[in-house]
Amino acid sequence: MANDTLYTVEDIARFLSVHPETVRKWIKSGEMRAIKLGGPAGYRISQSALDQFLRERADGTHKE
Repeated sequence: MANDTLYTVEDIARFLSVHPETVRKWIKSGEMRAIKLGGPAGYRISQSALDQFLRERADGTHKE
C-alpha cells in the first residue's frame, strides 16, 4: 500500500454513484477492504482496495 492514495467513504460513494451507507455496508461485510481511523475520521479506502473491489465485481467473484 506504499504510496497508495486513500479515499474517504464519501469519495468512494461519489465515484461509484452510491450512498455512503452502501460503501459502509460493503466495508462491514468484508466486500471492500478499509482502514478504520476511529472517531469522526471514519474509514479510508486505498486505491488498491478499490481496484480489487472493482475487479471482483467485474469478474463476478464478490460474495453476496
